Amino acid sequence: MILPPALMLGAHLLLPISDGVPKLNVEQVCQGIAQQGGVSFHDTDVAEEKKNCLDSEQAIRDELVKQWSSFASDDKTHCTNESTMGGESSYTELLTCLEMARDVRELQSGADTPAPKPAAPMSAHSAPAAATPVAPVAMPPAAPAAAPPAQPNQQ
Repeated sequence: MILPPALMLGAHLLLPISDGVPKLNVEQVCQGIAQQGGVSFHDTDVAEEKKNCLDSEQAIRDELVKQWSSFASDDKTHCTNESTMGGESSYTELLTCLEMARDVRELQSGADTPAPKPAAPMSAHSAPAAATPVAPVAMPPAAPAAAPPAQPNQQ
């Protein structure tokens, strides 16, 4: 039986979507970092720098696995799409995006609580109500203006 083309287009929607950490290809980004001299921009051993980068990315992926369930589903979708855009993928970028999105949500939820009210309204010409009075400072009298030093006669 041949399925109508319209049904075939929507078939991918029936596939289960994994809620695990995505498998990213970090080879390309690590190769680029290594070729540019590594994290210090001075290292010349490309193979060693690439290995260091791959090890770092794996450690960050392991951290993502531990924290994955704590991130909002919308953030996971957005950040995964963002970190795979442009061809170079990075677990470092993915984790950073997720942490920033989480922190913004926490800040926004904290903004819903009312801020403490100021003690008293201030106008443009008044000092703050809780300001401590400051005593005037006496300035020493100005020294009399001295005559400019005489210039030697240049002839």
